Amino acid sequence: MRLVFLFVLVIGIGTAGYATLLIKNQFSGYQVRVSELENELRATREKVVETTPVVVSSRALTFAHKLVVEDLAIIQWPSSNLPENIFTSIEALVGDEGSQPRYIKRTIDPGEPMLSSKVTNFGEDIGVTTLLEPGTRAFAIRVDVASGVSGFIQPGDEVDIYWTGNNLEQVITKLVLEKVKVVAIDQQADQDSQRPTVATTVTVQVFPNVVANLVQFQSSGSLTLALRGAEDTTISGNIEVNTNTLIGNEIIVVVPEQVCTRTVRRGVEVVVTEVPCASLDADQ
Repeated sequence: MRLVFLFVLVIGIGTAGYATLLIKNQFSGYQVRVSELENELRATREKVVETTPVVVSSRALTFAHKLVVEDLAIIQWPSSNLPENIFTSIEALVGDEGSQPRYIKRTIDPGEPMLSSKVTNFGEDIGVTTLLEPGTRAFAIRVDVASGVSGFIQPGDEVDIYWTGNNLEQVITKLVLEKVKVVAIDQQADQDSQRPTVATTVTVQVFPNVVANLVQFQSSGSLTLALRGAEDTTISGNIEVNTNTLIGNEIIVVVPEQVCTRTVRRGVEVVVTEVPCASLDADQ
């Protein structure tokens, strides 16, 4: 009987020891896994990028479109790389219920951030006045197919302006302005329009002190526009030609030949005779 009891006791102690060993190993495994998860969480936290809410367009928006809430959406943008002049809330862009509307000044693609430079102010009309930079004026230049570059000029392009007129009894052509921004073609101010238009007037943006010069140039001759390339930043400087310089004619100043005469009176008759000038100098 004692042997049976002792045998059972030994088996119980062995089983308990084995169970304790299994629990210890499993617990050690849990500790290793927890440590791995803590490391993964720490690494994930280090990769987290701070973001800022940014208002973007939810669909394509065209020039002069009246902005409404349905046109907009909010996305999270990396705070370290925010575009300038963004809107962080839809309310700031469209205003409250009693606010005047805003209009689109440039074509905006879906998902593109809404910038203050691409929308009007509340209640502001979408027209040339909206597109003018502070301190500048709009000036309309009369053009035709030739002087308006056959309709290839569009709002937003830059042009050089040449004047052709009379100066000192010669017809000259002179470069009078460079890198002038076009803000409208006839009544069209859409800078995203791709439709060629043979215009009768091209409206450009100039400073006030230039307006008077252009008025004089336009009233005393004709103005011609030369379209610049999109990335062209060169300055041509003083350019002026006339017919003689164009075809290479040399202007020769002709000095009138001196003619000397001697007058002889014979009674009532007066005789005028041409003589060499040298002989008159000798007589004197």
